[in-house]
Amino acid sequence: MNLLTLIGGISKNSASKRLFEVAKNTADSDFTFNVFDISKLPYFSQDIEDNPPQTVKELKMSIEKSDAVLFVTPEYNRNIPGVLKNAVDWASRPYGRGQWIGKPAAVIGATISPLGALSAQMQLRSLLSFLGMFVMYHPDMYFSLKDNIGADGKLSEHTRKAFENFFCEFKKWILKNK
Repeated sequence: MNLLTLIGGISKNSASKRLFEVAKNTADSDFTFNVFDISKLPYFSQDIEDNPPQTVKELKMSIEKSDAVLFVTPEYNRNIPGVLKNAVDWASRPYGRGQWIGKPAAVIGATISPLGALSAQMQLRSLLSFLGMFVMYHPDMYFSLKDNIGADGKLSEHTRKAFENFFCEFKKWILKNK
């Protein structure tokens, strides 16, 4: 299964990037992860919507080629980061014919706080559902990095098992909603 992965934390030491790097190793070999760098997208503007830049075309093509989308979001001020919202907006256009429609999706997230991106994930799931994606709501995967990733950079045993279950359930979700 070809998973397009959009990581909402774009800093080089992003908690979302660290979470994804360790979590993807818990998925079975049926998954292929393709990360699209959303930091290269211009700000969405209707002025250029009809003739979008190449990076926008590449995002849309990546969505079309994928079996599903995995969103990895941080939480900024109890919300999704603007750069992730920008990517979602680009691929939702033109209105009524966006690339998200009918695509299975899942959301994970981590922060340094104890709530681990819970608010951002809830908002992102709501947005993705509105755009016509088939969003997996359970199991929830939000984590505090300090409590779930050790100094050695590895997932705690409990978290590793949770991610193994998550990817097992996501695989079922994708097959059900393709």
